[in-house]
Amino acid sequence: MSWPAPIEFSGAHCALKPLAPDHHDGLVEAARDGELWKLWYTAIPSPEGMAAEIARRLDLQAKGSMLPFTSFDAQGRVAGMTTCMNIDAAHKRVEIGSTWTAARMQRGPFNTECKLLLLGHAFEALGCIAVEFRTHFFNQQSRRAIERLGAKLDGVLRNHQRAGNGSLRDTCVYSIVPSEWPAVKAHLRWQLDKPR
Repeated sequence: MSWPAPIEFSGAHCALKPLAPDHHDGLVEAARDGELWKLWYTAIPSPEGMAAEIARRLDLQAKGSMLPFTSFDAQGRVAGMTTCMNIDAAHKRVEIGSTWTAARMQRGPFNTECKLLLLGHAFEALGCIAVEFRTHFFNQQSRRAIERLGAKLDGVLRNHQRAGNGSLRDTCVYSIVPSEWPAVKAHLRWQLDKPR
């Protein structure tokens, strides 16, 4: 059996289900909410490229390097995608990434709960020694969201990749380790439970 194995999660604000081809139309609708593929500093599939992105992620899952999910809101509408990626089964490390969310679901409890579910599984069920998050240096919204989770900046990989527009990307690498998980979990739980 692959590590980690496909699994479903559900909470009060979100659900995560293994990515499937029949999620295509819902994912296209979610990406159109905010025209997310037009953001230059991240790679979000366009409506025309969604089928290819689903196939790419499922191929990486078959090869054991990615566990992709479709995210759903509390009403059961598709809200985006996220993954456990760069899976290192030998050392029990994963990166939570390739995440995007419809504009209507941003800046609220949705992302917090998605990350709480994924991190809880990584540390409490899978016994991960570290969970990484990576983002473009210029993706300030993503960097703030990662920092709000309680992840610490490990460093910046300069000229790490080429962006879709040909520019060079500096990648900020963050992580959470097991000794930090109890405090991170308490903080995420507090964020979800506080009055809005």
